[in-house]
Amino acid sequence: MLDLLTEPWDLVFMQRAFAVAIMASVVCAVVGTFVVLRGMSFIGDAVAHSVFPGVAAAYVLEANLVLGGAAAGIVTALAIAYVSQSRRLKEDAVIGVFFAAAFALGIVLVSTQRSYTGDLASFLFGQILALTDTDVLLVAVVGAVLVAAVLLWRRRLVAVCLDRETAAAAGIAVARLDVLLYLMVAAAIVISVQAVGNILVLALLITPAAAARLLTDRLTPMMLSAAALAAGCTVLGLYLSFWWNLAAGGLIVLVLTSAFALCWLLSPKHGPLPRLRRLLSA
Repeated sequence: MLDLLTEPWDLVFMQRAFAVAIMASVVCAVVGTFVVLRGMSFIGDAVAHSVFPGVAAAYVLEANLVLGGAAAGIVTALAIAYVSQSRRLKEDAVIGVFFAAAFALGIVLVSTQRSYTGDLASFLFGQILALTDTDVLLVAVVGAVLVAAVLLWRRRLVAVCLDRETAAAAGIAVARLDVLLYLMVAAAIVISVQAVGNILVLALLITPAAAARLLTDRLTPMMLSAAALAAGCTVLGLYLSFWWNLAAGGLIVLVLTSAFALCWLLSPKHGPLPRLRRLLSA
């Protein structure tokens, strides 16, 4: 049994995979806490898919795929933040417009090539077993910056997430914090796509935070619970991938979803099992 647990750590590529997956999942869980509180899960999906045209453009131009995806995600996030300040349109409508347009642009760019390549496909579905030391360092640096930004602005971010009008009346720069949150979401997604792929990255951003939201109403415990849950499920998903020789990204997301289902069932205030126990004991 001990050999099954230690064997993956004897392989250098698995060590890199564990390092990147744990760091990326924790960062996504921390940033995702504010996304869930804000009720803006759709923005995560939009930014995740807006990375795709940047990747496609980088592939066509034979440039770095990660940098291309980062540029597209940041540009889309800024565009959404700017246009959504209009009182005429609701935020979800603006997100829907840019989400569809970005993904459509990616499809058009891809259609200019005769076939998909392994690099492009791996970006869509994840390439966690092909990471380099540079990838590990990049995720570590960007992740540290994002966590530091969250700790620095967490009180103002919470105020904006819970009540934008009251926050604005209190003198908080709501528009700037919107931009900050969108950029953090874009950065968290970009450093995570190599772990689970562009298609599944939304799960890292939303699922751990949503599960933690079921367990607590306080911000700090929610962030810590989300980070711990994300890290634990990521490690288990990688182990299952190694043992069963199946797609790592897909297994990580399925383990996260299973954990969410368990949290929903056992949620102290909202779960069906505690409610049933209270009814039976009444």
